[in-house]
This record gives sequence, C-alpha cells and structure tokens, in this order.
Amino acid sequence: MVHLWAGIDAGKAHHHCVVIDAEGTRLLSRKIPNDEAALLELLADALKLADGGNLIWATDLNHGGSALLIALLLAHGQDILYIPGRTVHHASRLYRGDGKTDAKDAAVIADQARMRNDLQPLRAGDEISTGLRLLTARRADKAADKTRAVNRLRAQLLEYFPALERAFDYSRSKAALLLLTRHRTPDGIRRAGQARIQAWLKKHGTRSSAAIAATAVEAAKSQHTTVPAQHIGEQIVAALAREILALSDELAELDALISAKVTEHHHATVLLSMPGFGPVLAAEFLGATGGDLSVFENPGRFAGVAGLAPVPKDSGRISGNHHRPRRYDRRLLRVFFLSSLSALKSCMASRTYYDRKRLEGKTHIQAMLSLARRRLNVLWAMLRDGTSYSRPPTQAAPVAA
Repeated sequence: MVHLWAGIDAGKAHHHCVVIDAEGTRLLSRKIPNDEAALLELLADALKLADGGNLIWATDLNHGGSALLIALLLAHGQDILYIPGRTVHHASRLYRGDGKTDAKDAAVIADQARMRNDLQPLRAGDEISTGLRLLTARRADKAADKTRAVNRLRAQLLEYFPALERAFDYSRSKAALLLLTRHRTPDGIRRAGQARIQAWLKKHGTRSSAAIAATAVEAAKSQHTTVPAQHIGEQIVAALAREILALSDELAELDALISAKVTEHHHATVLLSMPGFGPVLAAEFLGATGGDLSVFENPGRFAGVAGLAPVPKDSGRISGNHHRPRRYDRRLLRVFFLSSLSALKSCMASRTYYDRKRLEGKTHIQAMLSLARRRLNVLWAMLRDGTSYSRPPTQAAPVAA
C-alpha cells in the first residue's frame, strides 16, 4: 500500500501543494489557484500518485481562504489534518535553509503530518454551526467597531468639552448619544435649556430624559470657555454619535438573528440549560466546535484545546511546575471564562466552588479557570448523554450572556 502525505500552504488567491512519500521524497509540488476546477485537478493527480493507497492531507488554515479546499476534500472522502500556522513557523526552523517560500511551507506541513500522530483532524461543521460561526464573527467585528467609535468620541469630547465627556457612559446610554446628535457644545446646551432638551429627548422615546437633560445642563454651566476649533470638534462628535447608534442597531439585529438561529441546533436545549450560557455564548461555542465534540476524543483533550488544561514545565529535580498553555483556541477559552463569570451570579454550585478555590489561596483568575475547567467536564457529559442541567429548586433563575 502506498502512503502519501499532501501538505497545503493555503492562501487567499492561491495555494501551494507538496506531496511526499514515506521517505519524505517530493512527488509533486504545485501552485494552485483557489478555484474549484484547479483544486479538482490537483485532487485527481494526488489520488493517481497514491494509486489506491492512503493519502493524508494537511493544511495550515481551517477556514477563510481554505474553506473551498476543505469542503471539496471532505466531499470526496479525504482525510484532512490541521497544523496551526504557528506550529509550521517553529517547525520550519528545524529544516535546512533560512529561506521562506510557499513550497517550503507546504513541504514542512506534509512532513509534519507524516511524522506526527497528535494533529487535529478537520471535520466539516454542520450547516447551523457554520452559520453561527460567521454570525458571531460578524458580531465581534461590530462590537469592536463600536468600542473604537466610543473611544474616539470620548477623546474628541475631551478636546473641547471635558465635563460632558465624563458625564455619561456613551457605551451604554442611547439617550446620551442621541443628545450629541443635536446638542454637544456648552453654549448650545445652555441656550436650549433643560426643558427643551428633555422634551426633545422624550419625543424621540428615550428613557430618563429628565436626568439626561439635567446632567447635560449642569455640565454646560461648568464651562464658559470656547476652545479653539470647537465647531470642527462638535461636527466630528455628532458623526461619531450617529455611527455608534447605527452600530448599536446592527448589534441588536445580529443578536436577534443569533438567538433565533441557535435554537435550531440539536444541542441548543442542552447548552442553554447550562447556567451562564445565553444565546450568544452558545452560538460562539457551536461555531468554535462545529457542533461535534467527538473530534476531541475526551474532555481532557477538549480542555487542552480550550486552554484549560495546565501544562507541566519540569526540569531536573524540579517537578510539579505547571503553567497555562501558550497554544489554545481563544474563542473556546473566552466562552468558558465568560459563562463561568456569569454563572457566579446565578448558580449556587458554581459560586460555592469558586469560593472554595479562593479560600485555598488561589487568585481570582486561577479560581475562575478552575471553575471553567469543572464546568467544561459537566458540559461534556451533558452533551454526550443529551441531558439538560438540573438546577436545585432553591436556585435563582440564570443570568445569561
């Protein structure tokens, strides 16, 4: 039986493929456009070289530019391994030559797949999980855009009206942002007066219009100096306020879409029953795992991928020295950390476990990571058995993210 390994250095417009045999000899090295016809031709040539034997594919990207390649290979029943780009970067130092080319990277990927038996196999996520991965990634982008816009707005207000900058939390208050679209200078707010501002805010359906108007007028009364170029700064502030309001509306629409989509998944009932898991975190979990935990084999392996398994760092007579891993899926770690943080408010079992770890001398972060690992084991068993979380009858309702 012929055993071949095909390494793919994936890119946006092109990939490079190198096929090697059991001795590491290159049998094929080719640059391929990221196009279905070219990829099918590559698959046919590689299968011809294998001559009915085993052919293992490996790639350094598991989504994005390699999505078409992975879908095509899986549709044709091929086995694919995933080698993170960081691993390829460090492994390439062990090979002869200091140069870096796509062909060399593809050869390193193929050779690593040939020698190692600890690489993660790639499997196609189900339709819903893949959609949730795209939606949660979009939501993360929009949330980051909103954070950046709020920071820019605060910085701009600080240039000419510091009292108003510190008066409101612009990341949360829709009424304060709406105020800035019309009244945003000390003299302008004083001329409008509290009553007119309150009436205008109330007309636009904002909450606490009286409190917002009173706070804005108080800030305006504290400053009578006009800073140079105030008229330019206020125009920028108005534009940023409108941008943040639009981003908030987009985030609300995405949250509604994610909440509706996540309930369609067969794991939704189990996930949402877990304290601390709301629709968004459940969607992020499904997007990161593809909706299938069998690829991780056991909860210990899953914890290692999620960054919740300590890594030994022993040397000589020093033993029992553990530290956090450097390579892990940050999406999964975020899901378990945030869900554990939320569970502290709603789950008595989680709060009791956290308090016990603090009494043992652990820091807040250490206790949270211990809790996250414990909850990972519970969630693994729940998904394996298809059972929902049973809450003691005296516990409060969950506060989910």
